[in-house]
Amino acid sequence: MSLLVVGSVALDSIHTPFGETADALGGSAVYFSVAASLLHPVQVVGVIGNDYPVHELDRLAARGIDWSGVERVQGESFRWKGKYSYDLQSRETLETRLGVFADFVPKLPPSARSAEFVFLGNIDPVLQLGVLDQVQRPKLVACDTMNYWIQGKKPELMALLKRVDVLLVNDGEARELSGDWNIHRAGRWILANGPKRVVIKQGEYGALLMEPGRTFYVPAYPLEEVFDPTGAGDCFAGGFMGYLARRGTVTPETMRRAMVYGSAMGSFAVEGFGVRGFDGVDLARIDARVQAFQDLTHVPAAEPLP
Repeated sequence: MSLLVVGSVALDSIHTPFGETADALGGSAVYFSVAASLLHPVQVVGVIGNDYPVHELDRLAARGIDWSGVERVQGESFRWKGKYSYDLQSRETLETRLGVFADFVPKLPPSARSAEFVFLGNIDPVLQLGVLDQVQRPKLVACDTMNYWIQGKKPELMALLKRVDVLLVNDGEARELSGDWNIHRAGRWILANGPKRVVIKQGEYGALLMEPGRTFYVPAYPLEEVFDPTGAGDCFAGGFMGYLARRGTVTPETMRRAMVYGSAMGSFAVEGFGVRGFDGVDLARIDARVQAFQDLTHVPAAEPLP
């Protein structure tokens, strides 16, 4: 089963109370693919400038990441700089330089057009719709968005939602999109406007999977050391989609398991700066963390109260 991600390939400079890094690999497509590739090979479509450290992408290719769909054009690569508060819950964007990403129009190579599992990273909904016009018969399409597009291109975003199977957003985005402060009503509003399922990420409080008539909750993994939350949501999406592509089926049961794998990948992501949280992570460590999630949430059946 082929897996495709279309999104940003960037360089991030991050400052937290626990350290900092400059020009680290970042962007939604990079975070997604590093997490997903631990479970299933992934194709990436994006754009970089001539200043991008291509050797770093080449190093990651051995994990099962196909970068051939990433255009290399003259100019500066997309750069983002941010600073986090002590509790890592709020951040300040210090600088955004779009560079060549400002003119990015995704063009899928022939090999990517037959992808069965497609993730549309956080880009202009017009571009996301353009990607859907290029893929042939995907088994499942999931997408991300953000407040900027909700505020500036809501009609285009609403048109997109009618063509995707899963929307992955955080709780603030779900509230803004729906106009409802209650997260459960917000999720139902989203379901009524297109996607078959919605995943609402709630950071350290876990994530919800909402489907018509049913809701599933997975907690965040309890960590004692958290260094950098950048890209955790994209890594969640990578684990989620990577598991589904590995299984090749979309059922209520596999969707729930995919939520656990997504949460596991998000927990690895925050344990290091950029994508360094995945250094040394293999299937054995993933399996151990998934088992820990099962132990964390298992409730033995009890006899009825007298």
